[in-house]
Amino acid sequence: MLSLATTQLPSDSAKLSKAALLTFFNIASAWSLNADEAMTLLGLDSRSTYFKWKKQPESAKLNPDKLERLSYIFGIYKALQVLLPKADAADQWLKRPNSAIPFQGKSALERMLTGHVADLYVVRQYLDGQRGWS
Repeated sequence: MLSLATTQLPSDSAKLSKAALLTFFNIASAWSLNADEAMTLLGLDSRSTYFKWKKQPESAKLNPDKLERLSYIFGIYKALQVLLPKADAADQWLKRPNSAIPFQGKSALERMLTGHVADLYVVRQYLDGQRGWS
């Protein structure tokens, strides 16, 4: 599985960081995430950093952990768009209880909000399996 964190970064990592954060904030909006949820997915504990990145994404220098998280989030978003082409259905799927083994009756978003990058991986892997990409 290709990850932003493992690919060659362009010489201007500020451009990559800006583009990645703009994409993330659009996804967070589509998923109706609040600031705390978005921060958790990004692996951030600083509200000031979060709001600075939101206002000035070009100011961010994303480390490999953040890039890995974003890569999984982008993959989850894309997989949902493919599996559930109606945007509302795809965006709402994240918040519905799910009886599949990785979720144990909780929603995918609940799993993702544990704060562990491994949980983002599990959701991504599950969706890739549903798409036949495992």
